[in-house]
Amino acid sequence: MTTLYDFTLKDIHGADLPLEQFKGRTLLLVNVASECGLTPQYEELQSLYEERKDDGLVVLGLPCNQFGGQEPGDEAAIHEFCSTRFQVSFPMTSKTEVNGPGRSPLYQWLIGDGEDIRWNFEKFLVDGEGRCVARFDPRTPPSDEELLDKIDEQLHLSKILLGK
Repeated sequence: MTTLYDFTLKDIHGADLPLEQFKGRTLLLVNVASECGLTPQYEELQSLYEERKDDGLVVLGLPCNQFGGQEPGDEAAIHEFCSTRFQVSFPMTSKTEVNGPGRSPLYQWLIGDGEDIRWNFEKFLVDGEGRCVARFDPRTPPSDEELLDKIDEQLHLSKILLGK
């Protein structure tokens, strides 16, 4: 059975990013864009990451330019924007296609037989065993109670999994 840990991406600087390094951690994967009406979610994503990273949460930003051309810059421009405007310190990947014939294998796995990604800032929650356990609409802010409850539930289960 395929899990998140079977995938390797490129990080925002072009280096390999094997997702197996996150084994046992809870991940929130988000396709992001710098020129979207939802771009202010970066602030909440960064806060969420800072508040829960020591508990085992990893936020992973996957820049995508497939929705209205809202991520037109290269990786250096994306990194500069995110780090200076929103002080993003969570891991970011290189640009990723989430829909269509060039869809990343990771996104094919995430959506399975489900619907295509609707817009920037769609969120997928992956448990400590590398299984996708929830999907959230792009308009769902990172501070949403249901999202936070699901994250906290997975963080708790990951602690049990790791024997902490």
